[in-house]
Amino acid sequence: MRNAPLASHNLDQIPESSGLQTLIQVQFERQVHRARIIEVSIETRYYIASFIEPAQAFADRIRAYWGVEHKVHYVRDVTQGEDASRIRTPPLVQNWALARHLALNLFRHNGFDNMVQAQRLAAFGLSTLLTLFRMK
Repeated sequence: MRNAPLASHNLDQIPESSGLQTLIQVQFERQVHRARIIEVSIETRYYIASFIEPAQAFADRIRAYWGVEHKVHYVRDVTQGEDASRIRTPPLVQNWALARHLALNLFRHNGFDNMVQAQRLAAFGLSTLLTLFRMK
């Protein structure tokens, strides 16, 4: 987040029945590193909330959400190649996403912090997979 978010509770133009209490505006700065070039872009994002909090509390919530999102997406994309997947048929997309998620949960449940190492170990053979699934 580039600046503290702006939170507005003055929503006189919006009907009360909508439940909307707060409109939040946040500017994000994004840096993409390519070779020796750093591309910087600034985005404005808007959030809505059905409750009232100080702007800093919204900033903490937004950071926490994106922290989790980036962590999970990075593991699923880099380790499992999710974005590079060519699967586009509706039931298969959901099935493969479920399989990837199951694999990550199994690795974490078995004490792995490094998903790349866990995936390499699981690739050694059926006996390793059976151990992870507790079938042996």
